[in-house]
Amino acid sequence: MYILAINGSPNRKGNTALLLEKVLEAARAEGIDGKIFHVMDALKDQENPFCMACSSPCKEVCHSRSAGLKEACDLLEGAAAVVLGSPVYFGTVSAQLKALWDKTRAVRSRRSLVGKPAAAVSVGAARFGGQETTLKALHDMLLIQGMSIVGEGTEDDDAGHQGLCAQKPAQEDSFALERARILGRRLAREVKRASK
Repeated sequence: MYILAINGSPNRKGNTALLLEKVLEAARAEGIDGKIFHVMDALKDQENPFCMACSSPCKEVCHSRSAGLKEACDLLEGAAAVVLGSPVYFGTVSAQLKALWDKTRAVRSRRSLVGKPAAAVSVGAARFGGQETTLKALHDMLLIQGMSIVGEGTEDDDAGHQGLCAQKPAQEDSFALERARILGRRLAREVKRASK
């Protein structure tokens, strides 16, 4: 069992990746493994990174031509829980993350994510820089896959909110770092509940 964190930033070592690693670190402390996947690894070998809806239902033609995309979808379907992370780009998710998610149509058809716990992480340049609108977009993406959204609240901490919002530089946002720890604990506990 593992929690999959998808870094929707083109930066592998940036603010979003840092926070996702903190979420996974906390989940590991609760006994649940975590894996991070960088969206750029799914896009780098694609002839066309954007879904063209070339078949309906999706026949995964682009998956057969892209090892990165196939790996992303295999990890996604094998995960016990998912946390999507994105920097704020004009008040919403990065184009890179949206491009990957659009190519998960076949995953949706198989309904392999329905009911699995999911959460969201967002990082903006300012304290009120579009993080909540980005969280909403991330939630919509997860809900379209039928996932069960959780916030970063636990019985031991507080009820939490919609998910993890941070201001860059994330390593200096002590509030966000604490919320990342709580979110990791929450996801790990949801995975344990689901496996009983």
